[in-house]
Order: sequence, then structure tokens, then C-alpha cells
Amino acid sequence: MAGPEGTPVPWSRYGRILSERPNFTLDPLFHAGCYYVQDSSAMYVGHVFGKHAEGENLRVLDLCAAPGGKTTDLAAILRGRCGDGFTLVANEVIKSRASVLRDNVGIWGDPNVVVTSVDPAVIGRELKGWFDVIVADVPCSGEGMFRKDPRAEKEWSPAVVELCAARQKRILADVWPALRQGGLLVYSTCTYEEKENDGNLEWAASELGGEIISPSGEFEEHGVRLTRWGNLLRAGEVPGEGQWVGALRKSSPAPSSRKPVIPGVLPAEETDRALAIGYRPECPVVELSLSDARKYLHRDTLCLPDEPKGLLIASYLSHPLGFMKNLGSRCNNLLPKNRRILMDV
Repeated sequence: MAGPEGTPVPWSRYGRILSERPNFTLDPLFHAGCYYVQDSSAMYVGHVFGKHAEGENLRVLDLCAAPGGKTTDLAAILRGRCGDGFTLVANEVIKSRASVLRDNVGIWGDPNVVVTSVDPAVIGRELKGWFDVIVADVPCSGEGMFRKDPRAEKEWSPAVVELCAARQKRILADVWPALRQGGLLVYSTCTYEEKENDGNLEWAASELGGEIISPSGEFEEHGVRLTRWGNLLRAGEVPGEGQWVGALRKSSPAPSSRKPVIPGVLPAEETDRALAIGYRPECPVVELSLSDARKYLHRDTLCLPDEPKGLLIASYLSHPLGFMKNLGSRCNNLLPKNRRILMDV
């Protein structure tokens, strides 16, 4: 597949900023997991992760992962660095959001990514000292989203800031036992509040046991500001929305789990097998035209009388979209119903 158009995201080798928003819904390559659409500022989290994560065969936890943008970015960075030698656990405690995360991770197709839905305290209890890196993009008061989402501005108040800061401390304290000694915490929010950003990273270092990594500020020419302990991207000053990112390295001891079992794993959709990196098809692959690919994604009935009967993989430009079963007179579409294109095709 040809590379995407647009200008490079300054802090990401994988990102492109488009001059206008195409209709991604009608692009089969989007549904094949060839790319993921997200805000460029969110990818600064991946930049900090890539700069400070050390070693190979990394075990990484994306703690508050839905809808999956940071997860797919982390997966791309890890696969580029570690090949097949990494584990990325993408967790989302809210069940409805976890199902969206599972779909996006399934479509992305990296078999080294596991989706879970458990409270951070469960991870801290069951996976002591198991992770080399924890990425915590925590729920926040959302000031960085005011330009994008007017509702976020209406819901903001000083009381919300206090509530979020306290909740963030609880989340970090609950998951802290899961990070090994010497491991990296990448902590981020989409707000500008000192209590939720520098203040909480400083609190984690002093109360939980860690050494804050000084921010780099190498993208100041693109509007990235240095704060006391992190990097701040303000909407209107960078090519994206608001984001704050800081990092620390754990200094406190962390007994490790000998034979950990990852809790709360969500089973993948059977269709996702066809999209997985490295999957060797066990049935014929049928190349569809753009029109038929869109029909498949709409869950329309396709008639392929010249193709083999039985289980087939629907593909567009050599990128699998999912399974279908050819009965001869028609094909049963096995794309999950919740992933179908709803708009007219």
C-alpha cells in the first residue's frame, strides 16, 4: 500500500497530518487495519514512551486504553523495535469502552496485543512487578479538549479538577505494584491543570517511589512547552489538541509474579484471525473490487459463483477484511454485525 499523504507528525515517524478529513468509513483499508485515525497530540505519548523505554522483549501496560489510538501507536513502536518479542496489554475498566477497544485492536491485527477489562487494583495485585512500562493516560478534567468538544468546557469546574486529581492518584497507587523496580511510568492527561499534571507526577515520585525524568522539549519549535516535570501541548499552538506528558522511573522495590495470569482478558472476534499479522490463510483468499469490498463491509450479500465454495477470506488490495462462507448462489457474510458500515455504500 502506498504511504499516506499529508505532512509528517513532528514527533512520530508513523503519523501524518492531513489537510482535510477524507471519508474514512468508505475506505476498506481503514477497516483492514492499515491505519488508525487519531489526534496528532495523542501520539506524543508514544514519542515519550519510545524515547525512554529501555530493553527488548518489553512487557507494556496501556492502562486506560480505549478507544485504542495510543494502543495502536504503542504496538507500531514496539513491533518496529522488538519485532515479535513484546507483550502489550491494553486495559479499559469501563465495559462499553472496552468493547470498542477490543474491536479496534482486533482490526489493527497485532497478535502481541491483549485486551483486558479490569480495575487497576486487580492488575496491581495479580501482576506484581511484571511490567517494564506502564502508560497511564488517565481520565482528567479535559481542558485540552475544549476546542474540539464544547461539552467538555460546560462540564468543567474547580471541583471537577479536584475530583480528577484525587482519582488519578488512586489509579496510580492501585497499579503501581505491577511496575517492576526500574520500570518506566509514562503519565499523561489532556488537561492543563498543574494539580493533575506536574503535581500528580511529583506526588507519585515522592509517595510511591520514583525518579522523574526531565522533559526533553525537543519539539518546542512546534509549540511544545516545557512544564516543571513534563511536556505540554496546547490546542492552537500545536497541530493537534491539548496533551500533557511526563515520565518517571520506579525506584521502590517490586516483588515479581512468578507465573502471572493476565486477568480480565476479552476474547477476540473469530473474524480477527484473518486480519492478524503473520496469519497464514487456511482457506482461499478472494480479492474484491472497491464496490464489492464496501458491500462486504456493509454486510450485504455477495454472489461469487466462480469462487470456491466454503470458507473464504474477503480481501481488498491484498489486505484481508474478514471471513465469508460461499454457498455458491450467495455468500454468508461473517463480518461482526457491530462493525458493519451503517451509511449507504
